[in-house]
Amino acid sequence: MEMDRRGFLKTAGAGLCMPMLAGISSSRAAGGGLPNIVLVMADDQGWGDMAYNGHPVLKTPNFDEMAANGMRFDRFYAAHPVCSPTRGSVMTGRNPNRFGCFQWGNTLRPQEVTLAEALKTAGYVTGHFGKWHLGPVRKGSPVNPGASGFDEWLSAPNFFDNDPILSREGLAEQTKGESSMVTVDAALEFIRKHSGAEKPFLAVVWFGSPHLPHRALDEDRALYRDQPEELQNFYGEITGMDRAFGKLRDELRSSGLADNTILWYCSDNGGLPKGGATGGRGHKGQIYEGGLRVPAILEWPKRLHAPSVTNIPCCTSDFYPTLLELTGVNIENQPPLDGVSLVPLLDGAMQSRPRPIGFWNYPEGGVPTPSALWMAELLEDQQSGDMLGDVSKLRLEAATISKHYPEDTFPGHGAWLDWPWKLHRIQDGQGLVRFELYDLQQDPDEKRDISAANPGKVEVLAAQLQRWQVSVLRSLNGKDYR
Repeated sequence: MEMDRRGFLKTAGAGLCMPMLAGISSSRAAGGGLPNIVLVMADDQGWGDMAYNGHPVLKTPNFDEMAANGMRFDRFYAAHPVCSPTRGSVMTGRNPNRFGCFQWGNTLRPQEVTLAEALKTAGYVTGHFGKWHLGPVRKGSPVNPGASGFDEWLSAPNFFDNDPILSREGLAEQTKGESSMVTVDAALEFIRKHSGAEKPFLAVVWFGSPHLPHRALDEDRALYRDQPEELQNFYGEITGMDRAFGKLRDELRSSGLADNTILWYCSDNGGLPKGGATGGRGHKGQIYEGGLRVPAILEWPKRLHAPSVTNIPCCTSDFYPTLLELTGVNIENQPPLDGVSLVPLLDGAMQSRPRPIGFWNYPEGGVPTPSALWMAELLEDQQSGDMLGDVSKLRLEAATISKHYPEDTFPGHGAWLDWPWKLHRIQDGQGLVRFELYDLQQDPDEKRDISAANPGKVEVLAAQLQRWQVSVLRSLNGKDYR
């Protein structure tokens, strides 16, 4: 039987106090109209990589239709400019540096409360499908999807291409088909299974597209035959993702589930440096606008009765507090959240974001996670009777907080977005710090640094950013769990 993460911590003797998972009232948990929730995420799709956002070549008819009928977020941010950290922010509502998920290939910590764990206290059945990249997808890992609150899962440790080998609750399984469609078909199998049950469902559907290498189906490439070959494959992957998303959305509607299902889509970071269309300066890996701003759309016909567009800054860290408020879940001793509940925005009562958004690209390296290779090895091991495979890949050390980070130094590139102001604090390897200040309303491409002309504003925002960074470092050092 798969050990949950709290069981793992107890067995491992971590000696840390855990937040308490407190359920909602029995009347709500018994099925008082709680919505189904489907969260969908692309891998490396920039803000401009959508026809509805003005891309001159891409064809995204299903995304376009949802954008025209639902709530379109025109200033939605990934919590980090690369994949794993942003995914961690969705799961926790927290900046990923708080739990050491600095870069790609870093994991969750078992001490964190995840969205899936929280919603299970409200009676939800939970499933994860597609790219995980927050830990292994092997049995016995304290940070696989099952140990992180998901009842059912068909997942990959990183991005994946067509005909992928995926992990079904720890068992390697060879699948066939275009990668996005494989992901959606698995999610729809889960949704069909649970749609008639009393429990509402949470389905987290994370595509492996359009991450490099780009390998589109011939029929999708053909739409872009006048483009260079690499762009044919890149655009074709997005079109394939659009088609799979359309199948998911169509079945929710045809089955009668759409009305009370929250369908929420975004990407995990800004656009690619070559070929991607970003939402401003820079690209994936940078915390300028192009590395953070992503497409996002939400549909929930029961509550959102008319199409709308919002320019209020929102962030992937907002998923967790928003969905917990909507479902009535309360976490006792909840560690500090960086996201805010967007329920007032859904109800038309939010005129501005209630607090700023902090970003921090901490100078720690990523961890290589070659999904195709590792999954092929796991399949081979299991076929020969070794059901765990290479135990060194289980990331058993994920619960151990062995490194202490100074709480008075702030290396790397941080930013503080207090609309319309965005302050950048950039510290180089020698410890030299410089600030840049932009008015995003007047200068959305961050071309005109106005810090010299606004020393008072820089001082105020820099102090706010530093207080936040100290809080992040305290979390990173494990002080939220004591």
